[in-house]
Amino acid sequence: MKYLKHLFCMAMMLFLLLPGAAASESKGEGIDLQEILWGHIKDSYEWHVTNIGDKPIIINLPVFVKTSKGWYAGKAEDFAEEPLTEGPHAGYRPCKYNPDLFIATKGNYERRIVELKEDGTEVRPFDISITKSVCVLFIDAIILLLCILIPARWCRRHKFTDKAPKGFTGLMHMLVMYIYDEVIKPTLGKDADRFAPYLLTCFFFILVANLMGIIPFPPGGGNLTGNITITFFLAVCTFLVTNLSGTKHYWKDIFWPDVPTWLKVPVPLMPVIEIFGIFTKPFALMVRLFANMMAGHAIALALTCIIFIMATMGIVLSSSMTIVSVGMSIFMMLLELLVCFIQALVFTMLSAVFISLAQVHEAEA
Repeated sequence: MKYLKHLFCMAMMLFLLLPGAAASESKGEGIDLQEILWGHIKDSYEWHVTNIGDKPIIINLPVFVKTSKGWYAGKAEDFAEEPLTEGPHAGYRPCKYNPDLFIATKGNYERRIVELKEDGTEVRPFDISITKSVCVLFIDAIILLLCILIPARWCRRHKFTDKAPKGFTGLMHMLVMYIYDEVIKPTLGKDADRFAPYLLTCFFFILVANLMGIIPFPPGGGNLTGNITITFFLAVCTFLVTNLSGTKHYWKDIFWPDVPTWLKVPVPLMPVIEIFGIFTKPFALMVRLFANMMAGHAIALALTCIIFIMATMGIVLSSSMTIVSVGMSIFMMLLELLVCFIQALVFTMLSAVFISLAQVHEAEA
């Protein structure tokens, strides 16, 4: 009950504070909802924390790019906050210390650093900047290491027959045993110990990234698994583990499956379908995780923005919609907690299934 009391207090604080924020915002030109949504979901060179009055609180991240004239090292605040409105470079945010570097605000390289040539063409330089997604990735990796090393330290200092741990260590033991006993072991059988390290790493990395993504302030707030580059990399890892560990019978079933000969020669219909299936499996992993996490963040932000949309429509309507918006936002955040666990579990379970399909032997077929 005490947790429900704290949750209720937080909801009331939001209820009291947000109408004021909405009213103050309505005095200006309004808010750019598209910028709010995409600003949270897309990557950037700065980390916007919040606004205090009209002053934004921003963490400026390091910028490292190699242009045609050499390396440039700086930070995000080296670029103008607003794009130019006139001249040949209109629509770009110029760099204060390098006349050739800009941040594009539209086009194929939107929100990315580009080098503009004399003829106006955009060239993407070699960019190894610490963007928001990269920074969040490092933070999540450190948290993941702590989540694993702290329980591992307890295991080294205790015997198997000792009393079960409590607190955080006990929670981690419970999660590890649950994933191993309920997902990995039933799916992979005798190969469970071989692939358990990879699958457990996938589960806890995705879970940590998902949970950190719904925290609205640093070090959280980065929508890491809502970035398709991250889900693409995770899918590629499962693709490599699945196919590099595949048995001879697995590859035989792909290139010469047990089907009527006319389905294999002269037109290799079934081999083409099987090869196509090799790539559709990781593609499904990538899109499922990306779409679910991005959609969850977008819906939660959209529900919050209802307050500011209704702010100009009168105090009665604004206050009533604030109550609805806060209630729906709290509901979505609680639902997001469940989705964070489910998506990590589904990715791990499907990866285990795909790996098990590649471990088929002649006697098992």
